Amino acid sequence: MRLRVTVLALLTALLATSAPALGMGKPSVAALQVALRARGAYLGTIDGVRGPATTAAVAEFQRRAGLSADGVVGRNTRAALGRRGRPRLGTRDISFGTVGWDVASLQFLLAWHGFPGGPIDGRFGERTEASLRGFQGWAGLGVDGVAGGQTLAALRRPLPRAPLSVGWPIALPVGDGFGPRGNRFHPGVDIPAAGGTPVAAARSGSVVFTGWGGSYGNLVVVAHSRGVETWYAHLRRIDVAVGRWVGRGTVVGRVGSTGRSTGPHLHFEVRVRGAVTDPLRALR
Repeated sequence: MRLRVTVLALLTALLATSAPALGMGKPSVAALQVALRARGAYLGTIDGVRGPATTAAVAEFQRRAGLSADGVVGRNTRAALGRRGRPRLGTRDISFGTVGWDVASLQFLLAWHGFPGGPIDGRFGERTEASLRGFQGWAGLGVDGVAGGQTLAALRRPLPRAPLSVGWPIALPVGDGFGPRGNRFHPGVDIPAAGGTPVAAARSGSVVFTGWGGSYGNLVVVAHSRGVETWYAHLRRIDVAVGRWVGRGTVVGRVGSTGRSTGPHLHFEVRVRGAVTDPLRALR
């Protein structure tokens, strides 16, 4: 069975205006937000954007610390932030067990480069190590779980993006987008839809996984060419089997709310050789 999705100009405009802004914030600002959050001065998203909420949090922290509340993060403010206020990224090798400003920056960079690993909190634990090792393998580096000069240089490269375009699995606006969410990172886009809504394959390819995906609930993964995979999560029902070749528009399942989900929606991901990428950069 195939699903034909016709996206009219009005719907295209709606999709564009509902989508969040693309692009990564600054790792240094993300590290500042993490440090402020640890001190209870910042409750916003770790997004790396120095907006009014972050500036107000800096001034509030400075007042609490008995400093001049000028909103400028200088030496005294960083010292008052404690070990999460130092050291700067690139001044030491980062490995398991370390805590600091540079760890938060690293976690933020790893997430945006396709390997999110739990909370962005400035603590280098098992999930950060797994993310780092995943990125190192993806980038063709030695996989040692230590973020040294070569790893940091690779993290300065452009963000990964899919080399192929894909179609919309459901012709509805995006709810939650790709990127920071609280102190975590959302690796795809969520498209709210009524339970039972057909979900279409975004491009032709081979079904390589169907079944329970833990927090993803009922999950279908379709492999395409050039290392690209599309993931369809939280399904109520799966309508394809592993090994089946599907064309673009083939119904792979039905919208549900299985796994870690608060309501019916499709969680959709586009991965390139295992790295999550912003689906909005590939969707056509």
